[in-house]
Amino acid sequence: MELLMRAWSYFATNILEQPAFMIGLIVALGYILLKKPWYDVLAGVIKAIVGYLILTVGSSGLVSNFRPVLVGLKDRFNMDAMVIDPYFGQNAVTAGVEEVFGKGFGEAMVLLLIAFIVNIILVRFSKVTKMRALFTTGHVQVQQAATAYWLIMFACPFLLTKNVAMLVVMSVILGLYWAVGANLTIKPCQELSDGAGFCLAHQQMFGIALNTWIAEKFFGKKKNGKEVKKIDDVELPGFMSIFNDNMVCTSILMLIFFGAILVILGRDYLTEQGFMTEGQSMVFYVIQTCLYFSVYLAILQLGVRTFVTELTQSFQGIADKLLPGSIPGVDCAVAFGFGSANAVPIGFLAGFVGQILAIAVLIVLKSPVLVICGFVPVFFDNATIGIFANEKGGVKAALILPFISGLCQVFGSAIIAGWAGMAAYGGYVGMWDWAVVWPVMTAVMKFLSYAGIVIVAVVLIAIPQIQYRLDKEGYFKMTEDYEAYKEMKAAKNN
Repeated sequence: MELLMRAWSYFATNILEQPAFMIGLIVALGYILLKKPWYDVLAGVIKAIVGYLILTVGSSGLVSNFRPVLVGLKDRFNMDAMVIDPYFGQNAVTAGVEEVFGKGFGEAMVLLLIAFIVNIILVRFSKVTKMRALFTTGHVQVQQAATAYWLIMFACPFLLTKNVAMLVVMSVILGLYWAVGANLTIKPCQELSDGAGFCLAHQQMFGIALNTWIAEKFFGKKKNGKEVKKIDDVELPGFMSIFNDNMVCTSILMLIFFGAILVILGRDYLTEQGFMTEGQSMVFYVIQTCLYFSVYLAILQLGVRTFVTELTQSFQGIADKLLPGSIPGVDCAVAFGFGSANAVPIGFLAGFVGQILAIAVLIVLKSPVLVICGFVPVFFDNATIGIFANEKGGVKAALILPFISGLCQVFGSAIIAGWAGMAAYGGYVGMWDWAVVWPVMTAVMKFLSYAGIVIVAVVLIAIPQIQYRLDKEGYFKMTEDYEAYKEMKAAKNN
């Protein structure tokens, strides 16, 4: 048993927690099952790993480049608050789980393993379960396993002395969440990418599905039946036409919003904290910091283009031989390579305004839990929601829905993190699903005990069954033959 745990620990640390190598492993397995020559397998693996590493450089650059803004807001105004960010949330669990529950964090990694196996089994029997998505973003799985570990122990204290029963409950709930959540994003992703063959497996899967539906239902059609204007369809007059260029639009918006915040923080603070060097020009520091947003976004999009093709082509081997009808769930940043590029900064900024407004409300109401924005939720949630909202509901949806998302992230995180005790350890994951869906699931399990666990599991199991019954003919065709699916839909519409 000890040998197996060591092997799992090595795999989790070096492959599962390193999504580039996890993607490389999936590509290798897929191409081998397709009986590709060894040199094609090698080339595909290299391109997939390098592409994901490029994406990682872009994502990490976005986070680190705006650290002065987010850290400064906390320090400059002397706010003792919880940061909503997946990494802060994971650190909070690591710091507090033994003190609060008397459990070690290592058990969360066992939870991850079993939940991942549950996900695989659910997808393997997709004809029965109707779940078609395999969650492949390992670093996100680690963060979610940590948070779910805390929330389920908090919700089910009656299982704390029953280690096996607790682990089974955690694994089933988390495995179902991964399979069902990623499955919900299949239709939006296939339609956004014109059948590229991926879905999203991240922290806002239910949020994407719900906001896409709202955008289509309430914003998607004008009264005269015409399509609404998307961001790229808006014709800006005169000098404003420069905003039609994504790089220019992103750079100017960042200069206006975040440049103003950096100026408010001031030279003395930025120099004292090491963000600026002594004697450096404040003007050019602000310009460079804000323009780097466009640089890292371009890098991220290059990474997406590099590895997505290899992943989706190779995954066909896995789908054909091991997991029929399935597709891989990948990082939400992959969506940035599709749809309107300008939806990314617009969704981000709308969500940021929503978060700032919600934080102001918490301060005014003297909330016992104060929140500081984390870049990961405010950018990756709201930019992603902005892309899907714009695709289905146009400009209004791309502005309104991320704004509402920002409100949900702050209020929902403050409620659940304060209630469950994570706020005392300085962080909570803070992203859409964990600020909206998981608080509801936690409350149901907390107040209804064993019946609550059953209700949560049954509802999750029922969601893909309902999806299937709403489109029996196209449900599996959507992942198996998207061109045939489009033809079928076109024929029905005509």
